[in-house]
Amino acid sequence: MDTRKTMDYFSMDYFSLKGKVAMVTGGNTNLGMAYCVAFAKAGADIFVPHYEEDVSLVKELVEAEGRKIEFLRGDLTSGEYRQELIEACMRSYGRIDILVNNAGAAIFNDFQQYPEKAWRTVIDLNLTVPFLLSQAVSKIMKEQGGGKIINIGSSLSFQADCGSGAYAPTKAGILGLTRMLCQELAQYNIQCNAICPGWFSGPMDVELCKHDNFINYINEGIPARRWGYLDDLMGTAVFLASKASDYINGWPIHVDGGKSSTFAPEIKWAE
Repeated sequence: MDTRKTMDYFSMDYFSLKGKVAMVTGGNTNLGMAYCVAFAKAGADIFVPHYEEDVSLVKELVEAEGRKIEFLRGDLTSGEYRQELIEACMRSYGRIDILVNNAGAAIFNDFQQYPEKAWRTVIDLNLTVPFLLSQAVSKIMKEQGGGKIINIGSSLSFQADCGSGAYAPTKAGILGLTRMLCQELAQYNIQCNAICPGWFSGPMDVELCKHDNFINYINEGIPARRWGYLDDLMGTAVFLASKASDYINGWPIHVDGGKSSTFAPEIKWAE
């Protein structure tokens, strides 16, 4: 193939999501909301499966971009609900081009006191749901001729802190799930990659931030010397959802200010 001609194919339209539909689990809060708004700015319509009731802000922000957004509230661990939300999205839009497995649970506790119920709750929502929802949505993507699945990992996909309980194992599992989906689905022009955010201020960190030694540990361990802002994630999400990433498959992208490139000693932040 002519080298110059292949370069001529490229344009900024590669980053456009015009005409696409994105399903973002837990997209009505925090990081999930940032993904929804980013996709809307790039031209996509949005479908949000959610558990927490309030959807007013993400609705306002997406509609301000001139895009449509639909919601269905329920429990993602329910097979009936997962089937219902897929059917609802197809009724509303007729397609699903992008799936972001964002919804998750974080229950922290001392390992020797960690309740079995908490373990099963985190495993089910953080790992089992992305597996089963990807399985279902990928069948639609296959029929459409392609799609994008974005799993949400973490810095704790690669390391663990004391007290991280089931959270770190599930986020490590997300990387294995991402690689497996790549192997299974690439033949259908479906790309699956992971975003691994570092420290972003949000509801899960409220309790952690009450501990001064934990705050100091985080601030000193990030080469950028700051926590992430929501807009730091939005470009990566659009890239992985767009044609611009068609030849990237099965990989995590760290969005963490460089933290994953540094060595940080273990601390017992909960003391």
